[in-house]
Amino acid sequence: MNKLIPLFIILLSNQLVNDQFLQPRQRMVEQQIQQRGITDERVLSAIMDTPRHLFVLPEYRNLAYADSPLPIGFNQTISQPFIVAYMTELLQVNDNHTVLEIGTGSGYQAAVLALLCEKVFTIEIIPELAIQARGRLEDLNCANVNVKIGDGYVGWPEFAPFDRIIVTAAPEEIPGKLVEQLKPGGRMIIPVGERFQTQELLIITKSSEGIVRQETTLPVRFVPLIQEKELRQ
Repeated sequence: MNKLIPLFIILLSNQLVNDQFLQPRQRMVEQQIQQRGITDERVLSAIMDTPRHLFVLPEYRNLAYADSPLPIGFNQTISQPFIVAYMTELLQVNDNHTVLEIGTGSGYQAAVLALLCEKVFTIEIIPELAIQARGRLEDLNCANVNVKIGDGYVGWPEFAPFDRIIVTAAPEEIPGKLVEQLKPGGRMIIPVGERFQTQELLIITKSSEGIVRQETTLPVRFVPLIQEKELRQ
């Protein structure tokens, strides 16, 4: 009987924390996301069901549902909630899709995608962030997410092709290997542009015949997509 007491206390504590952030999360979805034109009910539900406060540093937890990106360490950020929702809606994911994410970061985008598709393969080049994200995703029982430490420019050829690809850091040019790993009929959302400048958020599509097209959406600002050779310098 005594062994149950600590578990009960832990569960009660977690419930109180979740309740504390329930209303801020609801306001975030309504005011920052719905009011800006995101209408996909599956996307809205996934974001409502994903506890963003668990994916930020403890010192920023009170800002987890604010309308801004936040630092997550190692000069990386968790994206603004609206941008996460916007990119996820543009991706047009369904339950049968396999998605490749480049730039795991804290794991928040992967957690949202895990509720929307069959499998998520996510790559993070900074080992510490990848390990932390893997732990968070395991704690949340995101069993359909696979985290890899690696160079996002290379993609994940062992599991290609992918129905969808989402890139959450900005290369200066579209990586050719990612286009190769996109399935015919597939779709990729990627910010592209100069480092630390305003970039363009692009929709890349590949037709069933393999014809690649691109469309520009919003101006955005993302951290650079780092290559493995840069970490060795």
